[in-house]
Amino acid sequence: MSTEIDLHAAQVSKFRAQDKAFHYITLLFAFLVLAALVGILISLSIEAMPTLKEFGPSFLWSTVWSVPDERFGAMIAIYGTLATSIIALLIAVPVSFGIALFLTETCPVVLRRPLGTAIELLAGVPSIIYGIWGLFIFAPLFAKYVQPPLQSWFGDLPMIGSLFSGPPIGIGILTAGIVLALMVIPFIASVMRDVFETVPPILKESAYGVGCTTWEVVRRIVLPYTRVGVIGGIMLGLGRALGETMAVTFVIGNANRIGASLFSPGNSIASTLANEFGEAEPGLHISSLFALGLVLFVITFIVLAISRWLIRRGMGSEGL
Repeated sequence: MSTEIDLHAAQVSKFRAQDKAFHYITLLFAFLVLAALVGILISLSIEAMPTLKEFGPSFLWSTVWSVPDERFGAMIAIYGTLATSIIALLIAVPVSFGIALFLTETCPVVLRRPLGTAIELLAGVPSIIYGIWGLFIFAPLFAKYVQPPLQSWFGDLPMIGSLFSGPPIGIGILTAGIVLALMVIPFIASVMRDVFETVPPILKESAYGVGCTTWEVVRRIVLPYTRVGVIGGIMLGLGRALGETMAVTFVIGNANRIGASLFSPGNSIASTLANEFGEAEPGLHISSLFALGLVLFVITFIVLAISRWLIRRGMGSEGL
């Protein structure tokens, strides 16, 4: 009897040691990610320090970016980054919602897997392919067939008309936003589809049983149940849009100015880094590029923090 007890105690001790080792290994992995994040932040801050000391907080709202004069400001790049990302979300969120709704609610069963796979494959297309397509295919068609009608429809309207003024050259802030929307749609649509599929069928069947339409089921059952996941998917798409580099570099125009028109060329943080980092001279120029990277890091962190806050608020309102 005592032998069996000793064997059992030995097994329990062995399992406890294995669990403890597993706990510390996974904890190490988690701290590696945290350490990498802190290391990136510290390295960016150190490299950006000369620019931050030279220009101070005015670096954030200055619109001057002159390499010969060694005067640098981030406002043009910040404006381009935020403008293209907002345009991308305004287009991508409704389209992604429609795709996810179709795949989960109204799509024939035989088409769900092929269409879902096709959408997921779009997420794997390299960004440079989107950029090349945007520059050589989309931009000429956009300049010829889309920008002139937009100017004729909205150009004479007060306030709104200035957004569609200027020559229709194809490239610019609006073009970059549309290309970004095409890039983030697969991510947002895939997340929305997955969270929509988590809704218990009995809830939807009960709603249909009392006479609800498909839209009423989505609005009253699906969306409240999956609100947290939907917010997460949208923020994932926004994070992708904020940091996109090559596709934006091809189609935004790379002009260091802020124009009132969405047709005008602009710049973004990522495109500025891509265009100038390889040829930047040591000194304020390269330090300013690191400062732009630090600004992008902070913007992304703020977006993720807002995402976490919205998710926590949604979970709190549901009593989770």
